[in-house]
Formats: sequence, structure tokens, C-alpha cells
Amino acid sequence: MEYVTLGRSDLKVSRLCLGSMTWGSRNSENEGHAQIDRSLEAGINFIDTAEMYPTYPVKKETVGDTERILGAWLAKSGRRGEVILATKVAGKNGGFLREGRGYDGAVIPEAVDGSLRRLQTDVIYLYQLHWPNRGSYHMRSNWRYSPKAQRAATEAHMLDVLRAVDKVIEAGKVRWFGLSNETTWGAAMWLRLAEAHGLPHPVTIQNEYSLTCRMADTDMAELCVNEGLDMLPFSPLAMGLLSGKYGPDTTPPNTRREAEATLNGRVTPRVWGVVEAYRAIADAHGMDVNAMALAWTLTRPFVASSIFGASTPEQLQVALSAADLSLSQEVLDAIDAAHKAHPMPY
Repeated sequence: MEYVTLGRSDLKVSRLCLGSMTWGSRNSENEGHAQIDRSLEAGINFIDTAEMYPTYPVKKETVGDTERILGAWLAKSGRRGEVILATKVAGKNGGFLREGRGYDGAVIPEAVDGSLRRLQTDVIYLYQLHWPNRGSYHMRSNWRYSPKAQRAATEAHMLDVLRAVDKVIEAGKVRWFGLSNETTWGAAMWLRLAEAHGLPHPVTIQNEYSLTCRMADTDMAELCVNEGLDMLPFSPLAMGLLSGKYGPDTTPPNTRREAEATLNGRVTPRVWGVVEAYRAIADAHGMDVNAMALAWTLTRPFVASSIFGASTPEQLQVALSAADLSLSQEVLDAIDAAHKAHPMPY
């Protein structure tokens, strides 16, 4: 397992990050703990969660359970020092949290304390803003995105949040902070305001990025590389679409698609040709397509660590194998050609 330092921080993390959003919904506490044990055995030291997890589905009665499951493992294992914890404060789409009002300077300390209690720990290494309060064009919102002139209100909100983040860092409750589902302009604003006011700067941005979702390849990539803002891709396996287990009329039982038919808008008529193209590349080179897809994200110059999730031990093992998979130039060229042929499947 390789390790990298996140952005301008002092956090040295594994290039694969264990995602946890199904713990408490599709995975039991015992299964979540088994995933942690196996991942640490493979060299992973980085685990990502959020106060609104689990998902698929998000329910009022289960919000916060994933952090509790992770906290129970920390309490019983005695291995707190081996894990770099990342969690998130919910945005306005947080559903049942704080009546969906998102976060501001007053919410940050309250939310941090809540996560610390559930995680049964005294510090969060990476604290992320799950969604911009003003909204964004991610998660298929790009098709109807219409930017608004809201610079003054956005600056005031960001400064309010940055000052609150500064206080929880000063208190020793948080080490570093990051963004998630943020736009290029939004990320640039956070960086500019932090620099101008001597406040904590974000060190990471957790956005969707995969073979089938490459919106980050241009402006965001340039920003990340030049500003020391490392990307942590989520859904690098396209929510299981690349595995081939789904089809236009095929949905296996106990899968994410059974809970949400479109996989949050990822299932479209165009996606099946993309799946076929990437599976053909993997098959031609004797690779598992999921391992190839995960390993590919790690070849990108703006990606630090990719966040994957697994529902079964078999899926976990395939994901872990990506750490040792080196993609040849022939494979990379084939992936580029497939991307040009199928640029935006959803």
C-alpha cells in the first residue's frame, strides 16, 4: 500500500480509503467491523464517514448510526492510533439533521461534538463540509444548473464557517478540514478567503470522480494541482455499474439499485454502452474491471486517495487488489479512447 500526504496537511494516508456509508443499512455492525479489520490488515489507515450516514436509504431513525458503528470499533479494538478518521457535517440536503438547514458558524461546533460522541474519540483528523449550503452542480444537478449572483452572501457564510472551523481546530477537536461536492469557483473562494483572513485552508475536496463521471478533469483538476487541494474521489466504481451486475432490466436483490432505481441518476440509456466498453478493456488485459477503475483514479495527478465502499467480503477484496495494480500505457490509451466515445453517460 502506498501513502501520500494530504494537500498542505501533515496527514499521511493510504491511497485507498475505506468508505462506510452502508454500515447500518445494507451492512451490519459486525460486517462493518470486519471490513475495518481486513482493510487495516491490507495497509489502509484512512476511513471516511459522515454524520448523515448510513445511506440507501437515509432514514430519520438511522442517521448517525455509521459513526456509532465506527465508534464501537474504536472503543473495542484499542487501535485508534492506527486510523485517520474523516467525517462530514451535513449540508442542506442532510434530510433529518437540524431540519435540513445545513451548517453555519453556530452549527459547526455542535456538529463536531456530536460526531466526536458517536465516534467515541477526541479528535477528527479531517472534517469535511458535505455539501455547499448554496447548492452545486454535482450529482446530476448539472443538467438543470443555473448559477445565481450571490457573492456577498457566499463570502459572509464562508467566513462564518471558516472562523468556526478555526475555533474547533484551536480547541484540538479537529486537525484539518476539507470540502465535498464543491464547485471550482466555490473551492477557489474558500481558498482565497482562508488566505486573506489567516484562517484554516481546505486541504481536500471529496467529489464524485470515476471512469463514468469525469467532470473534475479540467478546471477542478487545474485548481487542485496548483493550490495543494487534493481530491478524494467518491463512487470511483460508479455505484457498482461497472461490475456488470446491473442491466437495463436487471437488478439483483439486496443491491443499491434495489433501494434506488436510478442510482441517483446514474442509470440512463447511455450508461450501458460505457459499461460494455470499460469491461471490454479490462477483459482484454486480464483485469477485474472494478480493480481497474479504482486503480485508474490513482493515476490522476490531482487524486490523493480514492474512497471505495463494499457490501461483501468479495467486493472488499477486489477493491483492495487495486492497490497493487499498475495500468500499462496501452490500457490508459484504451481508457482515453473509451472516454472520448462515451464522454458523459449520465
